[in-house]
Amino acid sequence: MLQQGGVTRIRRVEAIANVASGSVNADAPQQIEKIFADYGVDAHVCAPAKEDLTNCLRAAVDAAPDLLVVLAGDGTARAAAELCGPSGPMVAPLPGGTMNMLPHAIYGVRPWQDALSIALAQGEERMLGGGEVEGHQFLVAGIFGSPALWAPAREAARYGKPKLAFLRARRAARRAFSGRLRYVLDTGEREKAEALTFMCPLASRALAEDEQVLEAAALDLNGALDAFKLGFHALTGDWRDDPNVLVQKCRLARIWAADGIPAILDGESVRLKSLAEVRYRPDVVRVLSIPKDV
Repeated sequence: MLQQGGVTRIRRVEAIANVASGSVNADAPQQIEKIFADYGVDAHVCAPAKEDLTNCLRAAVDAAPDLLVVLAGDGTARAAAELCGPSGPMVAPLPGGTMNMLPHAIYGVRPWQDALSIALAQGEERMLGGGEVEGHQFLVAGIFGSPALWAPAREAARYGKPKLAFLRARRAARRAFSGRLRYVLDTGEREKAEALTFMCPLASRALAEDEQVLEAAALDLNGALDAFKLGFHALTGDWRDDPNVLVQKCRLARIWAADGIPAILDGESVRLKSLAEVRYRPDVVRVLSIPKDV
């Protein structure tokens, strides 16, 4: 089923289908079971309520399967990567959320059923490197600074709470430019910026996929609108094409802020201490990947 210098059998499969997300159909567990059944594998699928998602994920990892399938949002995919680590179960993160940053980076923009079927037919094990900050990993991108203040507003809008989204957006706008970040990239000079972004080799246009560094960029945003766009859309937009944005390669960054550092890691909001170190890590998690030319 899985080819990489020969045939490796996947016998034990745990799957998480977050049908409470609103973007995963209620029959997704049955579809997952059928796809694996076509390959002669009996997959155990958990479709938890929203409040049981974390417990279900931990139980699936503790079962030590050969493959952990995650059909959920970016936050659950990132949590799965952190729980599995480089020596735990191999992970197949399928697009079951809003942004689907990690699944799209691995499988391309395609329906989850197609991504899973192609991965089982042609997939290969791949060790992914990425970023790490205060024990949190990210495999696609990390955004630090004022744009991350907009993430709570985005989450409220995603769950259909317009009033809460407005209140959070207003709060973000008030706080957005109250303080700048101080930072050092590797052994460089101490600098200032309103926001820092770190792209992993998996998603960077400036890095080869085998480079063991991060793509770092310091941004001085042109007002609240730019912060809003970056906080809501993360990798989209034209900020990376701005000639005033200097992109550098980086293995280690130190960041300071007066009142803690807001961050978005693979689309999910995280609050860090006032001093944080961002570093490249070559062995975050093993994933079931597909060839680039598929």
